[in-house]
Order: sequence, then C-alpha cells, then structure tokens
Amino acid sequence: MQIHIVREGQTLYGIAQAYSTTAEEIIQTNEIPNPGQLVVGQTIVIPIKGRFYWVQPGDTLWSISRKFGTTPKELAEINGIPINTQLQIGFRLYVPERPKPKAEFNAYIEPSGNQVSPNLEESAREAAPYLTYLGPFSFRIQKDGTLKEPLLNDFANIAKKNKVTLMMIVTNLDDDGFSDEIGRIVLNNQDVQNKLLNNIVETAKKYGFRDIHFDMEYLRPADREAYNRFLKKAKARFKKEGWLISTALAPKTSADQKGKWYEAHDYKAHGEIVDFVVVMTYEWGYSGGPPMAVSPIGPVREVLDYTLTEIPAGKVMMGQNLYGYDWTLPFKPGGQFAKAISPQQAIRLASRYNVPIQYDMKAQAPHFNYRAEDGKEHEVWFEDARSIQAKFDLMKELKLRGMSYWKLGLSFPQNWLLITDNFEVVKR
Repeated sequence: MQIHIVREGQTLYGIAQAYSTTAEEIIQTNEIPNPGQLVVGQTIVIPIKGRFYWVQPGDTLWSISRKFGTTPKELAEINGIPINTQLQIGFRLYVPERPKPKAEFNAYIEPSGNQVSPNLEESAREAAPYLTYLGPFSFRIQKDGTLKEPLLNDFANIAKKNKVTLMMIVTNLDDDGFSDEIGRIVLNNQDVQNKLLNNIVETAKKYGFRDIHFDMEYLRPADREAYNRFLKKAKARFKKEGWLISTALAPKTSADQKGKWYEAHDYKAHGEIVDFVVVMTYEWGYSGGPPMAVSPIGPVREVLDYTLTEIPAGKVMMGQNLYGYDWTLPFKPGGQFAKAISPQQAIRLASRYNVPIQYDMKAQAPHFNYRAEDGKEHEVWFEDARSIQAKFDLMKELKLRGMSYWKLGLSFPQNWLLITDNFEVVKR
C-alpha cells in the first residue's frame, strides 16, 4: 500500500489513475468522508500491493533499492528496464512488497452508560481481525476485594470468532478516578488480596479471559514494592491456569521520575515479572491542556528508549491513541475542555471549512486551524496515515512486541489498512 498526500487541484479520479486503481476502491477502503471535496494535505492510503515511487533528482536503482530494502536487480526486472539504465526524473517505478515482521496488537474498549452502543460493538467487530487482544475497560477493584464488572455484551464471542485473546483489565478506579486508597488496601491487606485473586480467577473462567491485565495507577510511592510482590503472587496463580499477565505503565523517562503517576511503577520489576507491558505513550496533548499532538514522536521515542533499558523489547507494547482533539482558542488553563474527535471527523471539519491540513514533521502529526460559525478560532490535532506509519516504523526499528490502542469507538480505517501492510498480526 502507499500513502498519498493530496495536493492542490487533485481529484480522486486523477489520483486513482496515477496508481492504476479506481476511485471507488480508494473511497471504500479509506471510508473517505469527503470524496467530492478533498482537502489539501489529506492523506489517502492507496490499496495496492507494494507501492510506486517517482524518481527524484540524484536517484539511482542502487539508492532506491536501499531505501526500500530490495536490490537493483529486482527493481530492474520487475519494472522491465535494463539494470544500468539512466533513470529520468519523474519516472514511475514499482516497488514490490517486502516480508512482514510479526507483531501483536491490543485495543481497549470502554462501554459506558447502561448498555453497549451498537456503534461500539460494531467497532470491536471491525477491529478484531487486526487484533491479538481485546480489552473491555474495566473490572474495578472494590475495597473488599470484589469486582465491579464492565458491560461485556458480545465481546467474548467477537474475540472467539476472530481468534483474539480476551484481556481482563483490572483497575483501581472508583467514581472519582484512580484511587490510591483502593491500591493501598489491595496491595497490603492479604485477606483482601487473596479474595481479589480468587474473584479474578472465577471471573476469568466464566467469560474466557486469557490475559489478566493490571492497570493500577496513581498508587502511593510507598506501595511500589507491595505492587511488585502482588504481581509475583498473581503471576504464580495465573500461570497454573495457563494465562498471561500484563500491566499498563505510566510513560517514564527515568527510573527515579517523580510524581504519583510514576513512582510506584517499577519498570525493571514489571519487565521481569509479567509477560508484557503496555506503555501509555499518549496524552501529551490532552483535553485539559494546550493544543498539541496527542502522541508526538519525539517524547514517545524518549519514553521507549528508557523502557528498553529496563524491559526486553519483546515484552513492550507501544501505546497509541486512535483519536485527536479539537481545542477552542484562546486556550485557558482550567477553562473549556477540548473535544475528542476521530480522524474521520477531523477530515470532515477541514473539508467543511475549506482549510488545508498541515503536518508537523517534528511531532509527526497532522493539524489545522479553522474559524467556526460563531467566530471562534479552533485548533485541531489528530492522527492520519503518516503519523501512524511513523509509529509503525519506530516499532520495527526498536523491535517492539506490538502496539496497544486507546481506544475503540472513533473511526480510523487507515490504521487497520496500514497494519496489514506493515505486519503479520499474531493470533493467540
């Protein structure tokens, strides 16, 4: 597949002709929300095997082959040209597909209210073919060691039909957010802890969970070692059942990073105890903060570089957002919160207000500004095919276990297209 960036005056028909495909195929695979009014800077994934490359000044078959991991001979043969030919600028070369590395993919899904919306369940069905794990968020620990269950609907059947491992996400959430008090009780009271583990095992057997995933946040720094001991105990218990155990980790850049989100998360210990970790490398740009990329690649790389000094790459899953934010300007701390939007919604906004999509090369993220009907200026940062491909390239460079998405429900069809182009998804 190939990522195309729309230029001024381009139409879907013309783009399709350039890549020897059809406009209908491009619209269908990308679920393009604005086929009649493309936006300058909008990305489109071209559904072809391999990709095309247009010769640039200074290119040779040797330099192009190095760029795409092939050989001058293979490029010459597949394009029907002599190996010693003088390439003309603008000449179109076809570059064949390369072998794909294996990777695992997880997606959290968060039902809310009194029932699972049809849209959310359909989102799980659409994503499941591309997933290794599916995690309904979340089973909340109660102070007495019982569990408050999330809405599960048909998620177990969706996972089973698609050979996806159902992930049981266990949190210390209460109605006010992550609770250090719940963490304190369950990590230090052995009676409550044993009751909790018994309830987890009973529940996992009931629904068919095969990975137990602890997302325990905002823990007291004093409970760091207690959390490690709890994970060892849980690991021994779940191993008897043949289950995996995994954890979610706050995005640290050093072992001694201060702050209640970080201090109780011992990267080295988690790397030794659990089967894999999800590093939550997102929310630099968040609803209550100033406008910026949600997961800028520089800070993401910094966190992962530190992570790999403590945890083997084969145990590390990079966290990735499937959403962006629309901020109303001027931004005021503590004022109005940004609205979460899908990449599809972001494209509709750019098309509606006829504004070009910019791309921040440092953050590796798309963004644009528009003025709404009420006269207020808005700033939007979101994800597109380029930003996701940049993260996939980083995954491959660092040889990570895979990627974990927060969260299903906001449409981003290009992400799933690019998974199949970059990786062979592991099924368990």
